[in-house]
Amino acid sequence: MTGDQPGKGRVTLLGGGPGDPDLITVAGLRALRNADVIVYDRLVPLPLLDEARPGAELIEVGKVPRGAFTPQERINQILVEKASEGLDVVRFKGGDPFVFGRGGEEWIACREAGIEVSTIPGISSSIAAAELAGIPVTHRGVATGFTVVSGHVAPDDERNDIDWRGLATAGTTIVILMGVKNLPAITAELIDAGLAPSTPAAVIADAALPTMRTIVGTTAGIAEEAAAAGIEPPAVCVIGAVAGLGLR
Repeated sequence: MTGDQPGKGRVTLLGGGPGDPDLITVAGLRALRNADVIVYDRLVPLPLLDEARPGAELIEVGKVPRGAFTPQERINQILVEKASEGLDVVRFKGGDPFVFGRGGEEWIACREAGIEVSTIPGISSSIAAAELAGIPVTHRGVATGFTVVSGHVAPDDERNDIDWRGLATAGTTIVILMGVKNLPAITAELIDAGLAPSTPAAVIADAALPTMRTIVGTTAGIAEEAAAAGIEPPAVCVIGAVAGLGLR
């Protein structure tokens, strides 16, 4: 416990990495072991919850696609309430808190409530999934940059503000998170925007887990190949010349 008086607690936004418990940072493991309360998602490396000290409170707030979920507003409320009791609260997330993890929203909620808040970065699947599959997101003479985008919203949805034409013509690597459902529409949009249909592409499912699988193909065919292989979330799609390097 960080303090005996209300208002003396704190919140740590902790990234758990891409899935393998061994990929947690030293600072992250220390935070888990010292926490009074751990508020965790379904995609965290669950074996790491065994590192919690005796008596620590574990609160699951997982969000299942098109299923049960805890509203973000309620998660923010839990963090503030527990820290206001003088407790050391760890908000445990898969990947990195600030890469499509809504960590920024939780940071703001804590600061507005006068709660001390800090972050411990985690290895994001946006680079780890590709790396574990033998795909460097940058490679000298092949790709000098990469862009990470969310595929959660379809390209034709009015909420989608991604510059698909810019991505298609940039000549750099495209990394798509949360894009399994919309992958057919996304690849079609990129091709319509000027990306060559033969551009190498890969889908990596269950990165850093024993069940990890990698499907490699072309932008024109990768969605169909992933569907035929039964790929389901969580999965990362990598589009660009680096996906064809064949390092593995």
